[in-house]
Amino acid sequence: MRKVTRYPVETENALWHIYKTVSPWKGVYNFIWIQLSRYCPILPLKNWIYNRVLGMKVGKHTAFGLMVMVDVFFPEKIKIGENSVIGYNTTILAHEYLIKEYRLGEVIIGDHVLIGANTTILPGVTIGDGAVVAAGAVVHKDVAPGAFVGGNPLRELKRSASSSDEEETAKEEMIFKTDEVSRGKLH
Repeated sequence: MRKVTRYPVETENALWHIYKTVSPWKGVYNFIWIQLSRYCPILPLKNWIYNRVLGMKVGKHTAFGLMVMVDVFFPEKIKIGENSVIGYNTTILAHEYLIKEYRLGEVIIGDHVLIGANTTILPGVTIGDGAVVAAGAVVHKDVAPGAFVGGNPLRELKRSASSSDEEETAKEEMIFKTDEVSRGKLH
């Protein structure tokens, strides 16, 4: 279940209430900076804009691909860990304006996360450390650390082994191959 705060509206659809929740000047200001960062090829400059200008929390060495669109009205609700990759044309939303309500929620993306191109991340989700989200996915629920997910609706495709398990497997393979070489079985 996504962690969002719901705000019901009783008259016209919720989008007509947007400027009761956020200043139109903030929207224009953020839009200009987000558009600059979408086309900027300089990764440290992009991260500077996200952290210092838009109030996001972006970890060291995180890379945003070309055309990534972060939430225009609530970018400060987006937190991304270290050494993650946000793929081309991904959209990260922290708000939803529906007919009878609007919803706000933080988006938290962990360390060493790979988000594939053209992914949409909805408000109120957490993507755990080391997770991989396949290209074109719609992330409408939390993603466990180390999971490999994709699709719409989102489903788990495979859970990756922990790094210590991977290291142990690699060591065992190396020992096995070394043993075979010493016996002359492997060329």
